[in-house]
Amino acid sequence: MKAFYITQPGETEIRDAAPPTPAEGEVLLKVRRVGFCGSDLNTYRGRNPLVEYPRIPGHEIAATIAELGPGVGEPWRTGMNVTVSPYTNCGACPSCRRGRPNACQFNQTLGVQRDGALREYIAVPAGRLYHAEGLSLEDLALVEPLTVGFHAAARAELAGGEAAAVFGCGAIAGAAFRHAEVVAVDIDDAKLALARRAGARHVINSSRDDLHAALRQIAPDGPDVCIEAVGLPATFRAAVEEVAFTGRVVYIGYCKEPVPYETKLFVQKELDIRGSRNALGDFLDVILILQAGRFPTREVITRVVGINQAGQALADWDSNPAAVTKILVDLDA
Repeated sequence: MKAFYITQPGETEIRDAAPPTPAEGEVLLKVRRVGFCGSDLNTYRGRNPLVEYPRIPGHEIAATIAELGPGVGEPWRTGMNVTVSPYTNCGACPSCRRGRPNACQFNQTLGVQRDGALREYIAVPAGRLYHAEGLSLEDLALVEPLTVGFHAAARAELAGGEAAAVFGCGAIAGAAFRHAEVVAVDIDDAKLALARRAGARHVINSSRDDLHAALRQIAPDGPDVCIEAVGLPATFRAAVEEVAFTGRVVYIGYCKEPVPYETKLFVQKELDIRGSRNALGDFLDVILILQAGRFPTREVITRVVGINQAGQALADWDSNPAAVTKILVDLDA
Protein backbone atom coordinates (compact mmCIF):
# COMPACT_ATOMS: atom_id res chain seq x y z
CA MET A 1 0.00 0.00 0.00
CA LYS A 2 1.00 3.64 -0.43
CA ALA A 3 2.03 5.63 2.64
CA PHE A 4 2.89 9.33 2.79
CA TYR A 5 5.85 10.32 4.96
CA ILE A 6 7.32 13.60 6.12
CA THR A 7 10.92 12.36 6.15
CA GLN A 8 12.49 15.51 7.59
CA PRO A 9 11.59 19.21 7.70
CA GLY A 10 10.56 20.36 4.23
CA GLU A 11 10.82 16.91 2.65
CA THR A 12 8.14 14.29 1.89
CA GLU A 13 8.06 10.90 0.23
CA ILE A 14 5.59 8.23 -0.88
CA ARG A 15 6.68 4.78 0.27
CA ASP A 16 5.32 1.29 -0.16
CA ALA A 17 4.30 -0.37 3.11
CA ALA A 18 2.61 -3.59 4.12
CA PRO A 19 -1.02 -3.20 5.18
CA PRO A 20 -1.61 -3.89 8.89
CA THR A 21 -3.51 -6.86 10.29
CA PRO A 22 -6.18 -5.98 12.88
CA ALA A 23 -5.49 -7.37 16.35
CA GLU A 24 -8.02 -8.38 18.99
CA GLY A 25 -10.61 -5.62 19.31
CA GLU A 26 -9.38 -3.73 16.25
CA VAL A 27 -10.80 -3.01 12.81
CA LEU A 28 -8.97 -2.59 9.53
CA LEU A 29 -9.93 0.69 7.86
CA LYS A 30 -9.57 1.67 4.23
CA VAL A 31 -8.65 5.34 4.53
CA ARG A 32 -10.69 7.56 2.20
CA ARG A 33 -10.00 11.17 3.23
CA VAL A 34 -7.43 12.78 5.53
CA GLY A 35 -7.38 16.45 6.54
CA PHE A 36 -4.14 18.32 7.07
CA CYS A 37 -4.00 20.02 10.47
CA GLY A 38 -1.83 22.90 11.67
CA SER A 39 0.23 20.33 13.59
CA ASP A 40 0.97 18.57 10.27
CA LEU A 41 2.15 21.87 8.83
CA ASN A 42 4.39 22.40 11.85
CA THR A 43 5.79 18.89 11.39
CA TYR A 44 6.57 19.77 7.78
CA ARG A 45 8.22 22.99 8.97
CA GLY A 46 10.25 21.22 11.65
CA ARG A 47 8.48 23.10 14.45
CA ASN A 48 6.61 20.27 16.13
CA PRO A 49 8.63 19.22 19.21
CA LEU A 50 6.54 16.06 19.69
CA VAL A 51 7.47 14.52 16.31
CA GLU A 52 10.34 12.26 15.35
CA TYR A 53 11.14 11.69 11.67
CA PRO A 54 10.19 10.00 9.46
CA ARG A 55 6.50 10.36 10.35
CA ILE A 56 3.25 9.49 8.58
CA PRO A 57 0.95 12.44 9.37
CA GLY A 58 -2.83 12.51 9.57
CA HIS A 59 -5.39 12.37 12.35
CA GLU A 60 -8.46 13.92 10.69
CA ILE A 61 -9.93 10.78 9.18
CA ALA A 62 -12.77 9.49 7.03
CA ALA A 63 -12.55 5.77 6.35
CA THR A 64 -14.50 2.63 5.46
CA ILE A 65 -14.38 -0.53 7.56
CA ALA A 66 -12.60 -3.16 5.46
CA GLU A 67 -12.31 -5.97 8.02
CA LEU A 68 -13.37 -6.71 11.58
CA GLY A 69 -10.66 -8.07 13.84
CA PRO A 70 -11.17 -10.81 16.43
CA GLY A 71 -13.74 -9.94 19.06
CA VAL A 72 -15.34 -7.06 17.13
CA GLY A 73 -19.07 -7.29 16.42
CA GLU A 74 -22.12 -5.03 16.41
CA PRO A 75 -22.64 -2.24 15.72
CA TRP A 76 -19.64 -2.42 13.40
CA ARG A 77 -19.76 -4.04 9.99
CA THR A 78 -17.67 -4.00 6.84
CA GLY A 79 -18.53 -1.24 4.38
CA MET A 80 -19.52 1.22 7.10
CA ASN A 81 -18.07 4.75 6.81
CA VAL A 82 -16.57 6.05 10.05
CA THR A 83 -14.32 8.64 11.60
CA VAL A 84 -11.77 8.02 14.36
CA SER A 85 -10.77 9.52 17.68
CA PRO A 86 -6.99 9.66 17.13
CA TYR A 87 -5.85 9.84 20.75
CA THR A 88 -4.67 7.28 23.29
CA ASN A 89 -4.83 7.32 27.06
CA CYS A 90 -3.03 5.29 29.71
CA GLY A 91 -5.84 5.06 32.26
CA ALA A 92 -3.45 5.61 35.17
CA CYS A 93 -2.05 9.16 35.04
CA PRO A 94 -3.64 12.05 37.01
CA SER A 95 -5.70 13.21 34.00
CA CYS A 96 -7.10 9.75 33.36
CA ARG A 97 -7.86 9.20 37.05
CA ARG A 98 -9.81 12.48 37.07
CA GLY A 99 -11.94 11.39 34.11
CA ARG A 100 -10.17 13.63 31.60
CA PRO A 101 -8.36 11.14 29.34
CA ASN A 102 -8.20 13.73 26.54
CA ALA A 103 -5.34 15.32 28.52
CA CYS A 104 -3.58 12.02 29.26
CA GLN A 105 0.01 12.65 30.31
CA PHE A 106 1.13 9.89 27.94
CA ASN A 107 -1.24 10.51 25.01
CA GLN A 108 0.00 9.50 21.57
CA THR A 109 -1.97 11.18 18.81
CA LEU A 110 -2.03 9.61 15.36
CA GLY A 111 0.34 11.48 13.06
CA VAL A 112 2.20 13.15 15.93
CA GLN A 113 3.78 10.82 18.49
CA ARG A 114 2.96 7.78 16.30
CA ASP A 115 2.37 7.18 12.60
CA GLY A 116 -0.92 8.55 11.34
CA ALA A 117 -3.59 7.86 8.76
CA LEU A 118 -2.10 9.13 5.52
CA ARG A 119 -1.81 5.65 4.06
CA GLU A 120 -4.22 3.32 2.34
CA TYR A 121 -5.04 1.15 5.39
CA ILE A 122 -4.79 1.53 9.17
CA ALA A 123 -5.84 -0.69 12.08
CA VAL A 124 -7.47 1.01 15.08
CA PRO A 125 -9.36 -0.11 18.21
CA ALA A 126 -13.08 -0.39 17.53
CA GLY A 127 -13.73 1.74 20.61
CA ARG A 128 -12.19 4.73 18.82
CA LEU A 129 -14.71 4.67 15.94
CA TYR A 130 -17.66 6.98 15.32
CA HIS A 131 -20.33 6.32 12.71
CA ALA A 132 -22.67 9.06 11.54
CA GLU A 133 -25.58 8.21 9.28
CA GLY A 134 -25.90 10.51 6.28
CA LEU A 135 -22.56 12.30 6.57
CA SER A 136 -20.29 12.53 3.55
CA LEU A 137 -16.64 11.50 3.64
CA GLU A 138 -15.76 15.19 3.67
CA ASP A 139 -17.98 15.74 6.72
CA LEU A 140 -16.42 12.79 8.52
CA ALA A 141 -12.92 14.16 7.94
CA LEU A 142 -13.95 17.44 9.57
CA VAL A 143 -15.38 15.89 12.74
CA GLU A 144 -12.13 15.66 14.71
CA PRO A 145 -10.87 19.21 14.02
CA LEU A 146 -14.28 20.61 14.98
CA THR A 147 -14.24 18.67 18.26
CA VAL A 148 -11.24 20.72 19.40
CA GLY A 149 -13.29 23.92 19.33
CA PHE A 150 -16.29 22.19 20.89
CA HIS A 151 -14.13 21.02 23.76
CA ALA A 152 -12.78 24.55 24.27
CA ALA A 153 -16.37 25.84 24.52
CA ALA A 154 -17.11 23.11 27.06
CA ARG A 155 -13.99 24.04 29.07
CA ALA A 156 -15.28 27.63 29.09
CA GLU A 157 -18.59 26.41 30.54
CA LEU A 158 -20.35 28.68 28.10
CA ALA A 159 -24.02 29.29 28.84
CA GLY A 160 -26.72 30.51 26.51
CA GLY A 161 -26.70 34.27 26.04
CA GLU A 162 -23.17 34.82 27.29
CA ALA A 163 -20.84 36.86 25.09
CA ALA A 164 -17.87 34.86 23.82
CA ALA A 165 -15.02 36.47 21.90
CA VAL A 166 -13.20 33.87 19.79
CA PHE A 167 -9.75 34.84 18.52
CA GLY A 168 -9.29 32.87 15.32
CA CYS A 169 -12.24 31.02 13.89
CA GLY A 170 -11.49 27.51 15.20
CA ALA A 171 -14.03 27.44 18.05
CA ILE A 172 -16.92 29.36 16.48
CA ALA A 173 -19.21 26.37 15.91
CA GLY A 174 -18.61 25.00 19.41
CA ALA A 175 -19.51 28.31 21.04
CA ALA A 176 -22.55 28.77 18.79
CA PHE A 177 -23.72 25.24 19.63
CA ARG A 178 -23.98 26.39 23.25
CA HIS A 179 -26.11 29.39 22.16
CA ALA A 180 -23.51 31.97 23.12
CA GLU A 181 -23.44 35.39 21.48
CA VAL A 182 -20.29 34.70 19.51
CA VAL A 183 -17.91 37.47 18.43
CA ALA A 184 -15.34 36.25 15.87
CA VAL A 185 -12.02 38.13 15.90
CA ASP A 186 -9.63 37.64 12.99
CA ILE A 187 -7.57 39.61 10.46
CA ASP A 188 -8.97 37.90 7.35
CA ASP A 189 -12.33 39.09 6.01
CA ALA A 190 -12.93 35.82 4.14
CA LYS A 191 -12.47 33.80 7.33
CA LEU A 192 -14.75 36.20 9.21
CA ALA A 193 -17.44 35.75 6.56
CA LEU A 194 -17.08 32.00 7.01
CA ALA A 195 -17.30 32.49 10.79
CA ARG A 196 -20.70 34.13 10.35
CA ARG A 197 -21.93 31.08 8.44
CA ALA A 198 -20.57 28.85 11.21
CA GLY A 199 -22.60 30.71 13.86
CA ALA A 200 -20.86 34.00 14.80
CA ARG A 201 -23.31 36.86 15.42
CA HIS A 202 -20.62 39.55 15.26
CA VAL A 203 -17.25 39.83 13.54
CA ILE A 204 -14.27 42.10 14.18
CA ASN A 205 -11.31 42.50 11.85
CA SER A 206 -8.66 43.39 14.42
CA SER A 207 -6.20 44.54 11.74
CA ARG A 208 -8.62 47.31 10.79
CA ASP A 209 -10.90 47.90 13.78
CA ASP A 210 -10.10 49.02 17.33
CA LEU A 211 -10.58 45.70 19.13
CA HIS A 212 -11.34 47.15 22.56
CA ALA A 213 -13.87 49.69 21.27
CA ALA A 214 -15.56 47.16 18.99
CA LEU A 215 -15.91 44.59 21.76
CA ARG A 216 -17.32 47.17 24.17
CA GLN A 217 -20.01 48.08 21.66
CA ILE A 218 -21.15 44.45 21.71
CA ALA A 219 -20.46 43.63 25.38
CA PRO A 220 -20.13 46.86 27.42
CA ASP A 221 -18.49 45.05 30.37
CA GLY A 222 -16.30 42.90 28.15
CA PRO A 223 -16.98 39.35 26.93
CA ASP A 224 -17.88 36.77 29.54
CA VAL A 225 -15.49 34.36 27.82
CA CYS A 226 -12.46 34.73 25.55
CA ILE A 227 -11.26 31.69 23.59
CA GLU A 228 -7.81 32.02 22.02
CA ALA A 229 -7.23 29.84 18.93
CA VAL A 230 -4.46 31.74 17.14
CA GLY A 231 -1.30 31.15 19.18
CA LEU A 232 0.27 34.62 19.08
CA PRO A 233 1.50 36.69 22.05
CA ALA A 234 -0.80 39.57 21.07
CA THR A 235 -3.93 37.42 21.13
CA PHE A 236 -2.85 35.59 24.29
CA ARG A 237 -2.62 38.97 26.04
CA ALA A 238 -5.77 40.38 24.42
CA ALA A 239 -7.85 37.52 25.80
CA VAL A 240 -6.87 38.47 29.36
CA GLU A 241 -7.11 42.21 28.75
CA GLU A 242 -10.54 42.15 27.07
CA VAL A 243 -12.44 39.54 29.07
CA ALA A 244 -14.88 40.83 31.69
CA PHE A 245 -14.10 40.84 35.41
CA THR A 246 -14.54 37.27 36.79
CA GLY A 247 -14.61 36.01 33.21
CA ARG A 248 -13.10 32.85 31.74
CA VAL A 249 -10.18 32.59 29.33
CA VAL A 250 -9.54 29.38 27.40
CA TYR A 251 -6.39 28.71 25.41
CA ILE A 252 -6.46 26.06 22.68
CA GLY A 253 -3.17 26.46 20.84
CA TYR A 254 0.44 26.85 21.79
CA CYS A 255 2.23 30.17 21.56
CA LYS A 256 5.64 29.59 19.98
CA GLU A 257 7.40 32.09 22.25
CA PRO A 258 7.15 33.31 25.85
CA VAL A 259 4.24 35.69 26.50
CA PRO A 260 4.73 38.73 28.78
CA TYR A 261 1.54 39.46 30.74
CA GLU A 262 0.26 42.23 32.96
CA THR A 263 -0.31 39.64 35.66
CA LYS A 264 -2.24 41.96 37.96
CA LEU A 265 -5.22 41.35 35.65
CA PHE A 266 -5.28 37.69 36.69
CA VAL A 267 -5.86 38.68 40.30
CA GLN A 268 -7.67 41.99 39.83
CA LYS A 269 -10.29 40.40 37.59
CA GLU A 270 -10.23 37.07 39.47
CA LEU A 271 -10.05 35.23 36.15
CA ASP A 272 -10.44 31.56 35.41
CA ILE A 273 -7.68 30.74 32.91
CA ARG A 274 -7.90 27.28 31.40
CA GLY A 275 -6.15 25.18 28.80
CA SER A 276 -8.05 23.01 26.36
CA ARG A 277 -6.57 19.88 24.81
CA ASN A 278 -8.03 17.45 22.28
CA ALA A 279 -11.65 16.41 22.94
CA LEU A 280 -13.87 14.20 25.09
CA GLY A 281 -17.47 13.35 24.17
CA ASP A 282 -17.49 16.29 21.76
CA PHE A 283 -17.49 13.96 18.74
CA LEU A 284 -21.20 13.27 19.21
CA ASP A 285 -22.09 16.97 19.42
CA VAL A 286 -20.11 17.74 16.25
CA ILE A 287 -21.82 14.91 14.40
CA LEU A 288 -25.20 16.37 15.40
CA ILE A 289 -24.47 19.80 13.89
CA LEU A 290 -23.09 18.26 10.73
CA GLN A 291 -26.14 16.01 10.35
CA ALA A 292 -28.33 19.08 10.82
CA GLY A 293 -26.43 20.95 8.08
CA ARG A 294 -25.42 23.69 10.52
CA PHE A 295 -21.80 23.92 9.41
CA PRO A 296 -20.56 25.10 5.97
CA THR A 297 -18.43 22.02 5.21
CA ARG A 298 -17.84 22.75 1.54
CA GLU A 299 -16.77 26.33 2.18
CA VAL A 300 -14.20 25.29 4.76
CA ILE A 301 -12.35 23.00 2.35
CA THR A 302 -9.85 25.09 0.42
CA ARG A 303 -8.30 22.32 -1.65
CA VAL A 304 -8.59 18.57 -2.31
CA VAL A 305 -5.54 16.67 -3.57
CA GLY A 306 -4.52 13.05 -4.16
CA ILE A 307 -1.83 11.36 -2.07
CA ASN A 308 0.75 11.96 -4.80
CA GLN A 309 0.12 15.72 -4.56
CA ALA A 310 0.06 15.86 -0.74
CA GLY A 311 3.69 16.96 -0.45
CA GLN A 312 3.22 19.85 -2.85
CA ALA A 313 0.05 20.87 -1.01
CA LEU A 314 2.02 21.12 2.25
CA ALA A 315 4.73 23.15 0.52
CA ASP A 316 2.12 25.52 -0.92
CA TRP A 317 0.46 25.91 2.48
CA ASP A 318 3.84 26.63 4.06
CA SER A 319 4.56 29.39 1.53
CA ASN A 320 1.11 31.03 1.81
CA PRO A 321 -0.66 29.98 5.04
CA ALA A 322 -3.28 32.74 4.87
CA ALA A 323 -4.71 31.23 1.68
CA VAL A 324 -5.66 27.92 3.33
CA THR A 325 -8.48 26.97 5.66
CA LYS A 326 -8.48 23.19 5.17
CA ILE A 327 -6.68 20.82 2.79
CA LEU A 328 -8.11 17.32 2.31
CA VAL A 329 -6.18 14.41 0.83
CA ASP A 330 -8.44 12.11 -1.21
CA LEU A 331 -6.99 8.59 -1.12
CA ASP A 332 -9.57 7.43 -3.66
CA ALA A 333 -8.11 9.75 -6.30
